[in-house]
Amino acid sequence: MTRVLITGAAGMLGRDLAEVLGGRGLYVNAVTRHGLDITDAAAVRAALAGHDVVVNAAAWTDVDGAEAEEAAATRINGEGPRVLAEACAESGAVLIHVSTDYVFPGDADEPYRHDAPTAPVNAYGRSKLAGEQAVTELLPERGYVVRTAWLYGAHGRNFVATMLNLAAQRDTVDVVDDQRGQPTWTVALARQIADLAEAALAGRAPAGVYHGTASGTGTWFDLARAAYELTGLDPERVRPTTSERFVRPARRPSYSVLAHERWAEAGVAVQPHWREQLAEALKVIASEERTRA
Repeated sequence: MTRVLITGAAGMLGRDLAEVLGGRGLYVNAVTRHGLDITDAAAVRAALAGHDVVVNAAAWTDVDGAEAEEAAATRINGEGPRVLAEACAESGAVLIHVSTDYVFPGDADEPYRHDAPTAPVNAYGRSKLAGEQAVTELLPERGYVVRTAWLYGAHGRNFVATMLNLAAQRDTVDVVDDQRGQPTWTVALARQIADLAEAALAGRAPAGVYHGTASGTGTWFDLARAAYELTGLDPERVRPTTSERFVRPARRPSYSVLAHERWAEAGVAVQPHWREQLAEALKVIASEERTRA
């Protein structure tokens, strides 16, 4: 039986990865940051023993916090993947490392290809780029980087949940309409990563960088309106505004659209359109909430 180690398993994506991969009949060992420090080489080697695939979802995800603590963010996002890659190089395991659109400057006018020049505009992006470089350098034949963006899901704080919570508190909500990206459901990404893992083990997927985001594009304003529509709320309660209204410590890319051309090389399907994902996600989340009630 194929054995998969998932790091960062308590996170929004990590929890969905464990469920999706486990549902495919694989042996899944899901570890949290409390169970494994990915910067501890000895601990990583011990945890990795006997596993065929490692999916690294462990990360420093506080984008604004990274501006003040870049060294700490880079230790987790840069050094951690390097330690994992070194251990995989020794053991022969495949490593799938989750990265971000923030490695790009966000000033493009067409989707970023997997091989487009990187130029992060904030500390978080720089820290994640360091992790990417470690994986591709140390595992040229068994290392996979999956960049994603604009994630939301059932198991953590995210934009969709925030918007629906605000709907119960405010008559209207102002949402940025000058940043464009690909809203991506964590379950859809987990399914795609599972497909990639299977393709990698079968020798069908070339190593390197892939872009794991939904098809289609939209703004945060578009996403908020769609979430309102799909939950029976009046979308006119969502009003457009600009990024200047919400100044934050870390600069955000204004264009975070990623190209998906590499999936065909691996024989893996691209993700569905983001509106289709959102419709399914909201039904699943509502069903889980009813079950818990």
